[in-house]
Amino acid sequence: MNLPTRDGVGPSTVGLPGGNWPTVIDFFAERFPTVERAVWLQRMRDGLVLDEQALPVPPDAAYRPHTRLYYYRHLPVEPRIPFEAQVLFQDAHLVVVDKPHFLPTMPAGRYVQETLLVRLKQSLGLATLAPLHRLDRETAGVTLFAIQTTERAAYHALFAQREVHKHYEAIAPWHADLPPVYRSQIVPGEPFFRYKETAGEPNSETHIAVLERLGAWARYQLSPVTGRTHQLRVHMAALGVPIRNDRFYPEVVNIADDDYAAPLQLLARSIAFTDPVTGQARFFESARSLSV
Repeated sequence: MNLPTRDGVGPSTVGLPGGNWPTVIDFFAERFPTVERAVWLQRMRDGLVLDEQALPVPPDAAYRPHTRLYYYRHLPVEPRIPFEAQVLFQDAHLVVVDKPHFLPTMPAGRYVQETLLVRLKQSLGLATLAPLHRLDRETAGVTLFAIQTTERAAYHALFAQREVHKHYEAIAPWHADLPPVYRSQIVPGEPFFRYKETAGEPNSETHIAVLERLGAWARYQLSPVTGRTHQLRVHMAALGVPIRNDRFYPEVVNIADDDYAAPLQLLARSIAFTDPVTGQARFFESARSLSV
C-alpha cells in the first residue's frame, strides 16, 4: 500500500496475529511495552493509525486478527546533527548523495527526522525516495537512492549480483604485510550492534591496497566484494589495524553520540556500475577527505 509520508517519514507496519486481545489498544500495549497506552490513544485520535483500507483506526477499535495496520511514529524533537549532505547527481531515476559522518542513512531507533533519507525527502520533495544500500551512521561518502518505486528491484539486483564496484578509503595503522585479499565468516556478535568473525565458510571478502603511508598511519583502499554489515571495520580490526576512531572495533569505546570530535576515518570514496534502467555507465565520487 502506498501511504503518504508525514514530515518525510513513511508509516510503519504491524501484522495482527491470532489472539484474544479485546481491542487494538490492548494488543499495542502488549506488543510495544515501551510505548505508553496513552500515546497510542493519542495517535489514534490524531489519525496516525490506519487500517488496510487506509482508514483511521478509532481508539475503541476491536482487535481483528490476521490483518495489518499502519502507524506513523512520533518522537520528541531530535537534536540537529550539524552536518549536511551534498547531492552529487540527480535525474529521473537516481539521487546520488555525499553523506557526512554521523548522519544515519534511514530512520532507526531514536533517529527519524535527523536521517539522510528524511532530510532528502523533505528538501527534494520526493516522497518515493528509497536507499539502494546503507552506509553506517559513522561512515561518510557516496550513497545511492532510487526515485521510482518500479525501478528499485532492477537497482537492487545489481548489488545482489555484485555488479556494483565500490571503493572505500580508510585511515588505519601502517602495516607492511597486509594480505591483498581478506575473507572470513562474519556473524552477529555482542552487544547487538557489533559483528564478529567465526570459523566456517567465508561469507565476506575485501580487497586491500595501501594508497600512501602517513608516518605511523596509512591511507588504505578497501574494496568490498560482499556487503556484510560492518565488514570493513571487522576485517581491519581482525588484521590488527583497526580503522582510526572506530568506537566498536576491536573493543567498544563509550563515547556520547553527540561527540563529533573524532569521526570514524572511513569514507565510501566511489561507486561505479552500468545503469540497468538507462544503460549508461555510472561513476560517482565523494568530495570528502579523511585525516590522520
